[in-house]
Amino acid sequence: MTACEPLPVGAVHGDIRGPAIHFNAVDLDLGRTRILEQVSFQVTAGSIHALVGPNGGGKSSLIKTLLGQMPHRGELSLHWPASPGTIGYVPQAMEFDRGLPITVDDFMAAMCQRKPAFMGLSANHKPAIEQALSRVGLLDKRKRRMGALSGGERQRVLLAQGLVPEAQLLVLDEPMSALDEPGVQVFEQLLADWRRAGTTVLWVEHDLQAVSRLADRVTGLNRSVQFDGDPQQLLDPECVLKLFSSHPARAVEAQR
Repeated sequence: MTACEPLPVGAVHGDIRGPAIHFNAVDLDLGRTRILEQVSFQVTAGSIHALVGPNGGGKSSLIKTLLGQMPHRGELSLHWPASPGTIGYVPQAMEFDRGLPITVDDFMAAMCQRKPAFMGLSANHKPAIEQALSRVGLLDKRKRRMGALSGGERQRVLLAQGLVPEAQLLVLDEPMSALDEPGVQVFEQLLADWRRAGTTVLWVEHDLQAVSRLADRVTGLNRSVQFDGDPQQLLDPECVLKLFSSHPARAVEAQR
């Protein structure tokens, strides 16, 4: 076995609330362009599983496929330990008009409850939203306009909305991309909390050092799976060079 070959899927001990995820020969085409080709790997229930690769390598497309936003061929299945639970999603970034008079509370209300945001926080959701903002260190800024926050603070608001309602599967699309140093510390604490809670986390990330420190397992994706296994063993110069230097022929016609 070479350094870049797959390693056996490891077990996670303790109470497990999140599902295992199985990707089996997943293909995705956009028009005549092949985006994903024969993608097969497994995410262990209750683990922190990172997905790394170059821009345009298909990471976000795979996430959208998991969330049911893009059609695909092949098998994609969730295996819950009991009844199906809640899936949370944290996007990479948030684009909005910074001049809009929307506060942090307004944003959380709009994202986390059915009651219109202009009517304020629902009594049923208020405690959970307050707890989420407290966990990301923004409870004292709940009345501040979103446009007045720094980029790192807005990213922490996105993390907070991913906490309401409490999810058993979390899908994170480069959540560290805009975080400031306090935000990085918050995110690392959240990862530790999710691991202890047995939550399954699928985490797209470009910071390979963070992945090596914090993930239980890593998959390298560049249209197809390049490696899959222990991040401390696989994120070495040889495997990283192979992952980022390969250039799949995306312009070729997809085989149908």
